[in-house]
Amino acid sequence: MPPPTLPPAPVGRTARRLEWAHLPPALRDLIADRCGSLVVSAVSQRSGFTPGFASVLLCEDGTRHFVKAASLKAQRVFAEAYREEARKAGALPPGIAATRLLWTHDADGWVVLGFEHVTARAPHRPWTHADLTRCLDALAETARALTPPPPGLDLVDAEVEFADWPAKWDHTLATFALPSGVEAAALATRHAEVVGGDTVLHCDVRDDNLLLTDDGRVLLCDWNWPLRGAAWLDSLILLVGPRGDGLDVEEVLATHPTFAEVEPEAVDIMLALLTGYFLTHSDQPVPSSSPYLRDHQLWQGEACWEWLCERRGWAESP
Repeated sequence: MPPPTLPPAPVGRTARRLEWAHLPPALRDLIADRCGSLVVSAVSQRSGFTPGFASVLLCEDGTRHFVKAASLKAQRVFAEAYREEARKAGALPPGIAATRLLWTHDADGWVVLGFEHVTARAPHRPWTHADLTRCLDALAETARALTPPPPGLDLVDAEVEFADWPAKWDHTLATFALPSGVEAAALATRHAEVVGGDTVLHCDVRDDNLLLTDDGRVLLCDWNWPLRGAAWLDSLILLVGPRGDGLDVEEVLATHPTFAEVEPEAVDIMLALLTGYFLTHSDQPVPSSSPYLRDHQLWQGEACWEWLCERRGWAESP
């Protein structure tokens, strides 16, 4: 398999979301009441891969708010994800690099989350060294602040969460022509050797979940599924996108303090685990609510595989 054969999923245009007009009038009234002023405009946020409502609301009093909502009847999986996000985000201690949850509504068949609005941008795509360094530094600071996990966060250990991921290689090997796939599958089975730790991990760190603010901060969004594990895992997962965009992430591994104590074999084990996960899921049916999800997973899987092959000295394709 050569380097990524597809371009990255279109930046900022991957989601098909509910719009403000799609929400029931009673819910729109409730949201306006919680925001403290009549909503005069709503700008849908098109990044990500879920169909729930996610918009920046401008109110009559000039304030802005970021609000997410999903129907428990029509979008149960996503509503439950928002409910979990509210529980986890509410348990994060003050000062963590995350958008601040201000209020929630979980009734009347809807789950709604109201966040502070921040003036910010996503990292540039293709990735730049400057943005990557800024994000890695923020992840390192967050990892220090979240080791050990704060009280109130009920977390699954990474070893447990990833336990069934090596088995995804069965589908990967049967579907993709990967000359060293058997060796990679064997590497993935060793994940429990390297993923354990006592740090809260975001576990979905990518460009569309990062906000770079005008005042120099980096904020992590969408704390839906944090885990307990090794402090360097979020930073390694982040590197997949920049690697696919052509940055020299080996130089980053060699120089950034986050990876100073990480063994090269540990990196390879994680890349093998991620390759099987992404490639297997990329071969599943395309959900109507997220037309670019499988393209994104294929691109990520190919980026992981090309990187792993380079590190191990393997041929990428027959």
